[in-house]
Amino acid sequence: MKLHELKADKGARRKRTRVGRGIAAGKGRYAGRGIKGTGARTGGGVPNYFEGGQLPLVRRLPFKRGFTNIFRVEHQEVNIGDLDALFEAGAVIGGVELARAGLLRDASQPVVILNNGELTKPLTVKAHRFSKTALAALEKAGGAGIKLELLVKGAHATVKKLRKEDLAKLAEKAQQ
Repeated sequence: MKLHELKADKGARRKRTRVGRGIAAGKGRYAGRGIKGTGARTGGGVPNYFEGGQLPLVRRLPFKRGFTNIFRVEHQEVNIGDLDALFEAGAVIGGVELARAGLLRDASQPVVILNNGELTKPLTVKAHRFSKTALAALEKAGGAGIKLELLVKGAHATVKKLRKEDLAKLAEKAQQ
């Protein structure tokens, strides 16, 4: 087969509809544009997003685009270097101790321990999350990292529909 022998399949190429060529042609008189109005006139017509004078969707939306995840959990960050500077060797550190030391704004909020700084003392730290390197640094210094279970709050609680007894158990675990 040569380039000049190539042909489109039968029915693939159709003749264009020639509008406004008389009533007998099938698209005469108004040429498929209807009678009068914006769409009937040259250069007329409305954009696809036009809503008939109603404030368009694009203008009804707020300027900030995107999506807010209602299940997002914000953790308060604490560095192991700060723990080393503020606590004595062998100390057991939880949310309340961290808040007293001024490292947390709210002791009831989830806490994450990050590996920024040096740790020279053995410390036992209770937190909701640890970075892998922070946990390794705690164990290397002779301490331990105890992972606390996250207390279900807000949107999570309404979606899961936990019973009062289950919520009480979670709250009890979080305090330990």
